[in-house]
Formats: sequence, C-alpha cells, structure tokens
Amino acid sequence: MSFFSYIIVGLVMGTLAKAILPGRVNGGWISTLVVGVVGAIVGGFIGDMIFNRGLSGFFSLWTWVLALAGSLVVLALYGVIKGRKSSARS
Repeated sequence: MSFFSYIIVGLVMGTLAKAILPGRVNGGWISTLVVGVVGAIVGGFIGDMIFNRGLSGFFSLWTWVLALAGSLVVLALYGVIKGRKSSARS
C-alpha cells in the first residue's frame, strides 16, 4: 500500500475505533489519524504473524479488518497506559 492509502485507511479505521471505544483518546482528527495509521501497521504485523497474511491492498477487505483490529488494540493499550499515569498522579 502507498503512503496515502495508509492515511486514508488510518483516518477511517481510527474513526471507527474511536466510535467503538469512546473516551480512550481525546483530540481531533490528528489523534484519530495517528491511532488509525499505527493501528493499521500493528494490525498488518499481527495478521502476518498469526495468519501469515498481512495487509494486501487498499481494496482488500482483509486489510480493512486488520486495520480495525490493530486500531482497537492501539486504543486499548493507550487507555491502559493513560489510566496508569492518571492514577499514579492521584
């Protein structure tokens, strides 16, 4: 996939992940983009390790499913890390 494909997939999957797990990341479209792009990379890595099949192409359903799964993992991990830091300050 090209750089622009990662950005488009990142925006869409970051938005979906924030809708599924609301309240984990505050911010606008930049945080959504970062979560989605990092999630796509993580999802591709997980798919390659578990199923021997990473991100295929922009129009592949497999790519979008892996990107969503990766975005959810990234959001969940961010929520755990953010929760630890806020509870340590209290």
